[in-house]
Amino acid sequence: MTGERVYLYDTTLRDGAQTQGVDFTVADKIAIAHALDQLGIDYIEGGWPGANPTDDAFFAEPPVLTRARFAAFGMTRRVGRSAGNDPQVSALFNANTAAICIVGKASAIQVTTALGISLDDNVMVIADTIRAIVAAGREPLFDAEHFFDGYRQDPDYATRCVEAAYQAGARWVVLCDTNGGALPDAVRQAVTDIGKVIPGDHLGVHTHNDTENAVSNSLAAVAAGARMIHGTLNGLGERCGNANLITLLPTLMLKLGYKTGVTLEGLSQLRHVSRLADDRLNRIPARGAAYVGDSAFAHKGGLHVSAVEKDPSLYEHIDPVLVGNTRRVIVSDQAGKSNVLSRFREIGIEADPKDERIARLVEQVKQREYEGYAYDGAEASFELMARRALEAVPVYFRLQSFRILDERRFNAAGLLETLSEATVKVSVGEELVMAVAEGNGPVNALDGALRKSLAPSYPELAGIRLIDYKVRILNSKDGTRAVTRVMIESADAEGQRWTTVGVSPNIIEASFEALEDSLTWRLFHKRARIIPLAGEGRRAVR
Repeated sequence: MTGERVYLYDTTLRDGAQTQGVDFTVADKIAIAHALDQLGIDYIEGGWPGANPTDDAFFAEPPVLTRARFAAFGMTRRVGRSAGNDPQVSALFNANTAAICIVGKASAIQVTTALGISLDDNVMVIADTIRAIVAAGREPLFDAEHFFDGYRQDPDYATRCVEAAYQAGARWVVLCDTNGGALPDAVRQAVTDIGKVIPGDHLGVHTHNDTENAVSNSLAAVAAGARMIHGTLNGLGERCGNANLITLLPTLMLKLGYKTGVTLEGLSQLRHVSRLADDRLNRIPARGAAYVGDSAFAHKGGLHVSAVEKDPSLYEHIDPVLVGNTRRVIVSDQAGKSNVLSRFREIGIEADPKDERIARLVEQVKQREYEGYAYDGAEASFELMARRALEAVPVYFRLQSFRILDERRFNAAGLLETLSEATVKVSVGEELVMAVAEGNGPVNALDGALRKSLAPSYPELAGIRLIDYKVRILNSKDGTRAVTRVMIESADAEGQRWTTVGVSPNIIEASFEALEDSLTWRLFHKRARIIPLAGEGRRAVR
């Protein structure tokens, strides 16, 4: 157990975007950045300024981070240009991040074949770019691309490249297994060798998972002296992915005794952060994921169940609560209670752990998740469900009916368009209010009509907007009869964001459920006045 500090650098927002099927929105990037910051990750790489409109928009209005250092990623200056006269280097400086990570080749073959420049020129542009970052007052990191292959083929030149970056002022020199083909013994030896010319507290490692060794290679590098690891949430990344920070964090902290920027309290949110990332990207969480998967602490029955009930350590390598997970034993009705109580503390609900209502809530969560709900990425819906189980939540309005019409037509300019129109009837107090709204889709129209009907009675809803909408088919084998899960993220003018969930075989019904939760959560937190519904007095449960 070392007690030494290891720094974590998350590249989800750039490397993760290279995952097949992953397409970040700006809202996704902001939500994930905030989750990483709250978790306690040291560095968050936002992307590559100038590479695409999404990254440009993200860097134009970056998230406010309270703990992590925000980083931009780019490449060394081009041969024939100074750093100050290279557009892509200028874009890095204009991003105004605290740290800048530049990538450069550390393999002689890559330099002469892929870049087509001389070996000396490559070393020169590495050093010049690092010096320019230092002069700009930013923290420089050097991503030594193809380092391990380059070191195997020509160790002197690979060493020369990384030493040039360090001598020029790089705070971190990161050794990269770019094609993911290195194995732990080779990584350990190379890091040990480089540690003779670059101190370990300036060395990092960035591994890919093409041999299923990204986590092992990262740990081997740390064992050899490196003190920074680059990785992604849930191992996202091109081809087979990157080193999985969700796996590395508890291994470093609980197994090896290293210190990180994540506290033990933060570590208990690990499963929540993992699920949040999957839900943002409409990905199905891996059941067998180490530490955080549904099966990570699941016991099917027989001798295992009997043994676990007597001594959990016989079949569990850690207490699942430490990483925000739960033991799943069919004969136990206590699994999940600690997780729910932890979530209670987050949202300010005081509850006695022995309260029978909590046990019923745990079972309700299990049943609803079986039906398709996902509360790790829909905190507002979970809060409403929890408060309804333990205390009163006002019914601010009640839907009587809604109708959606879609019309495909040619507009005045002769262009084909599809327009949606929603009509809703809502009970607000003694009144039955009807409103109609148009939108660029059925959910947009429904959202507009619902808020139009409520706005006169509830000014607290002014300024909120739907900023993200995701649909997942839960049982695709049923085709068009499949159950769908809708997740909606809303925001207000002050920048507060909240996410709600709805599930139904009817996508519009699922969308309404999520919209209803969104508006109710807002009204509850704004302490909106309660208008008793006709014939219901002050009834306060749905």
